[in-house]
Amino acid sequence: MGADDAEVDRPCLTIKTVPTENAFAFQFSDPHPHQGGNDMGTTRKGTRRASDHHPQDEFQYHIHLKKGDVGRYVILPGDPGRVPAIASFFDDAREIAFNREFRTYTGFLDGIKVSCTSTGIGCPSTAIALEELIKLGADTFIRVGTAGALQRHVKLGDICISTAAVREEGTTRQYVPLSYPAVADLDVTLALRDAARRLGVRHHCGISHCKDAFYTEGAEDLPIARENDMKWEAWHRSNVLATSMEAAALFVISSIRRVRAGEVLAIIGLTYDDAPIVAKVGIDEAIQTAIEAIKILHRQDAARESTR
Repeated sequence: MGADDAEVDRPCLTIKTVPTENAFAFQFSDPHPHQGGNDMGTTRKGTRRASDHHPQDEFQYHIHLKKGDVGRYVILPGDPGRVPAIASFFDDAREIAFNREFRTYTGFLDGIKVSCTSTGIGCPSTAIALEELIKLGADTFIRVGTAGALQRHVKLGDICISTAAVREEGTTRQYVPLSYPAVADLDVTLALRDAARRLGVRHHCGISHCKDAFYTEGAEDLPIARENDMKWEAWHRSNVLATSMEAAALFVISSIRRVRAGEVLAIIGLTYDDAPIVAKVGIDEAIQTAIEAIKILHRQDAARESTR
């Protein structure tokens, strides 16, 4: 479980209309369509062309953003379709860019500039988004995603707040040795926990599992099916709460780049059961938990800065 785009439906949220940054659409004329824009070269409202920017703008190649486009605090869903729903909680939200899987809205929460950028599925694209957002000055990240439960006490519709992640993926091995832990930032994790408590959301805090392949759970036709089954049993016995596909990159890169990151996951499937994915449960609660956590973090940050 855990790939946002594998959901069978979109979350049911009551959202307000969020306008795009511009009232007109840019025409894509990139001679290399696989290097930016959509692959068919069609018009997309509110997005930008790479040719509209210059090196001095510090324009980021994949996310199509530059300095000033994003706030310090950024929410990271996987699904670009979920970005407008999250941004509906912002004041004065605008779509800033939409390139490939990377869609960004920016607005305000309690007067502070905040953003929401989708990462796509998995650690490789998450690493790209995170690296480029950090270059633009963002330093606090909360991933909002979906996951499958590995423990029987974790139920459909619950949310899991990841304190760390099992690094069963390939991206972070190109950053640090496997002995390096993938750990969430303590302040962000505590803010997420406090937010869930204030909202009365059923939640769990603990280790999550991060993988590259979505279709390996119970796939008996694979050449290494027996080995996979043994691994899943090991994670279950190790009290790993849930499985998703992005946390390892988020936590490892944030740690080595000295920024803050946390993760809140909506449980939409049960790996210990043959029940189908239920896409509409827990997602609204996960989003609201992330929003409230940012408000908590902003108040804490402002208090610390005022005493310096």
